[in-house]
Amino acid sequence: MRTLLLKLEPIIWFLFGQGIMIGTMLLTGWVLIVGLAIPLGIVPAEALEYGRAQALGSNIIGRLVLAALIALPLWKGAHHIRSLSVDMGGGDRDGAVGGVLYLIALGASVAGVLAVVRL
Repeated sequence: MRTLLLKLEPIIWFLFGQGIMIGTMLLTGWVLIVGLAIPLGIVPAEALEYGRAQALGSNIIGRLVLAALIALPLWKGAHHIRSLSVDMGGGDRDGAVGGVLYLIALGASVAGVLAVVRL
């Protein structure tokens, strides 16, 4: 398993990097809008009504953004948990832990993308 992880390392690092970018740029903005701007009255609550959300999910660009918001942070989280496992003394189990975490991220990413496609 460790050899396979080493071969997939560039792809995993790419997904990890994109997850950081998405998490930093888009999810932060989403939390600011939903958590602060709407309750404080800066943004009207109608900005999140069902019709607008449905329009976002019906557009191909909106679907790509939603799929990225679901899938890429999962890879970031899997990589961080793997790194935490190695830092806590689990270097001898790195292949198994990494394999399980990345398979979970892959399965959840596929499920999330399928959910977005079915919108």
